[in-house]
Amino acid sequence: MNYRAFRVHVNDKEITRGIETLDMSSLPEGDVLIAVHYSSLNYKDALSANGNRGVSKNYPHTPGIDAAGIVEKSTSPHFKSGDRVIVTGYNLGMNVDGGLAEYISVPESWVVNCPDNLSLKDAMIYGTAGFTAALSVNKIVENVDTDQGEILVTGSTGGVGSIAIAILAKLGYHVLATTGKMQHADYLHQLGAEKILTREDVLDESGRPLLKPKWASSIDTVGGETLNSVIKATAYGGHVTTCGNVGGASFETSVYPFILNGVTLHGIDSVNCNMSTRQTVWSHLSSDWSVPKLLNAYNEITLDEVEASIQALLDGTHKGRTIVKIKA
Repeated sequence: MNYRAFRVHVNDKEITRGIETLDMSSLPEGDVLIAVHYSSLNYKDALSANGNRGVSKNYPHTPGIDAAGIVEKSTSPHFKSGDRVIVTGYNLGMNVDGGLAEYISVPESWVVNCPDNLSLKDAMIYGTAGFTAALSVNKIVENVDTDQGEILVTGSTGGVGSIAIAILAKLGYHVLATTGKMQHADYLHQLGAEKILTREDVLDESGRPLLKPKWASSIDTVGGETLNSVIKATAYGGHVTTCGNVGGASFETSVYPFILNGVTLHGIDSVNCNMSTRQTVWSHLSSDWSVPKLLNAYNEITLDEVEASIQALLDGTHKGRTIVKIKA
């Protein structure tokens, strides 16, 4: 039996990509064989497809850090043929052949049952970006009441930021959104942001260890100096989540926001978080945290169209959320 996959080859720094037909025996050993119905495209997939060995060490390789489909075969007591399932994170699409293929084979510990009221397609519209946003929101919900003040979301036009805004607004939080793309202000208001700030409104270059409080808590998707500025301007007892590094992988701050203002910094990891949290978050995304306005905003392509979208991601010209329909 054969299956189709988007494969990447790296030979002497030459990269070739395209659709190949492979034998099922080429799949890695796993407890659960899944017929993939939908995947999605993320920047990490583009890096893997471009031979980035910080993401994927071994080639030939099939990228795709997200997958949703139907269990074809299982040796696990927790899953049976016909189950609807989701796989995101862990090593999928990084060093294990990923979701840009008609089949994946993975350990049972990577697999989540897809909630009954969530379609496989919608699960991939959320994908890792939506899952990361929901993990961030979960920390806010656990620690911050809706009447404690405004919640800042940085990088608000990105996948994580935009979904976080929509969920927070739906839950009754007052949301501030910061962006370097003020032309998208109307879009951010439609998502639920009450106020829009520029990057300059957030970034602090004074060098002071503490600032006058500007927001109760924050979801930061940017990192770097943005994260430093966000922490310094967070109100007493506030909570800040961090999940991205587009603004830099390091930042410099002092202990004062933490020991004088009692600020708490939460790292958000969508790759290896525990299964109980995964199940809780996907349950929320399928019910009380569902954001239909975002589920209607996506691009759908086929496996044969992946190469063009990967190139657009690498060129910086890709827009919006893209899902890949694998099963015809």
